[in-house]
Amino acid sequence: MTDIVVLGAGPAGAGVALGLKRLGYPVRVVSEWRRFAAVEGVSQRVLDGLRQAGLHRALACAAAPSPRRVLWNGDGQSINQECLLDRPRFDAAIREDLREAGIEVLEARVLKVEGSDAGHLIQLDSREPLRADFLVEARGRSAPLAGGRLRGPETLSLLNQWQEAPGHPGSAVESLPDGWAWMARLADGRCYWQITQDAGGLPPKDQLPDYCARRRAESALVRELFGDAALQPASLHARSSTAILFHEASGPSWLRVGDAAMAVDPLSGNGIFQSLSSALQAPAVINTMLQRPDRAELARQFHQRRVEHLFLRFARTGRDFYALEQRWPEQPFWCDRRTWPDADPMHAPADFSQVRVARAPVIHGELIEEVEVVVTADQPLGIWHLQGIELAPIITALKRGELNQALAALPEPQRRTVQGWLLSQGYRP
Repeated sequence: MTDIVVLGAGPAGAGVALGLKRLGYPVRVVSEWRRFAAVEGVSQRVLDGLRQAGLHRALACAAAPSPRRVLWNGDGQSINQECLLDRPRFDAAIREDLREAGIEVLEARVLKVEGSDAGHLIQLDSREPLRADFLVEARGRSAPLAGGRLRGPETLSLLNQWQEAPGHPGSAVESLPDGWAWMARLADGRCYWQITQDAGGLPPKDQLPDYCARRRAESALVRELFGDAALQPASLHARSSTAILFHEASGPSWLRVGDAAMAVDPLSGNGIFQSLSSALQAPAVINTMLQRPDRAELARQFHQRRVEHLFLRFARTGRDFYALEQRWPEQPFWCDRRTWPDADPMHAPADFSQVRVARAPVIHGELIEEVEVVVTADQPLGIWHLQGIELAPIITALKRGELNQALAALPEPQRRTVQGWLLSQGYRP
């Protein structure tokens, strides 16, 4: 069997490794520990993604939903919930999930990767080099930035952490004249505050802790959520939040997944969900590339198109959320982001004249296969099944004037499902 090495033990790398292991491939994971402590707020769909990937120990790390306050465009009435995730504990649980599945995890820093027709040679800092027939790049934003890519406005996030007394957990997000801030406190008193701004124009590195403390002192939300310790300088970690899409997410013997394939602005959606979305399809893509070389290009096309589609969907989500803030229309931070990446709507309106049947790659079992799908204005990649009902034969029958006969062959519940979907696409009998 092909020897596969996954670089990175985050949700994306782990999801791919577990999927490949289930397909019978020998997999090793190389990763070094995250260099800073962090916390993330995640939604139910992230938890569902972790469960689908088989990351059950990591899933158990998510705290119960806690209140999140949102202060945006001067409106402070919006209150919802999110589950806070302690990343050091979460990262350790991912490694436990991998080891429990029989996947070797090598704790090492990758110094260099050399590719050739014979495979990949991976130079490590603390052990002998590794050889791999196939390589999965899942080191997130720290992966080498090789190849063509689309970049959004240059953005930097400054993450601060400090300790307070234990208390009720919670989080908040607020817009600022030159950026926005997200903040959270865990039940054990660990506190986090992150400000996201343009990458240029910030104070020198040694002045950043005091700068962040001053910005917290200006916030009413900070005073609501934290104690006096929030007004003092705290430990700080700077990280890029620039949106990046790689134009080449795969090669003949390698694949990029997660943030190594595309990373979006943190306002656009949770990074764990995006990482899992591209990682869950990767085992079928890799399996096809290795077992069915005649379909290798089809599999790579499938992966690339879905990475790009996911990126644009989340980038437009962020754009629309930025556009909701109207108080500082002339500020460069807001001007640059309310129009990027394009002016296309998040969801295209229904237009039955655009509904058509086309051939496109899909995941069929453990492989990528080209089948007939239904393309719509809002689903340009195509829909194969609707709740288990293959749609292409229905649309083909409709175009021939034989819709009633096609519907008559379906059980009543499925017939109503298809009829409802047709109406939602603008079809009028």
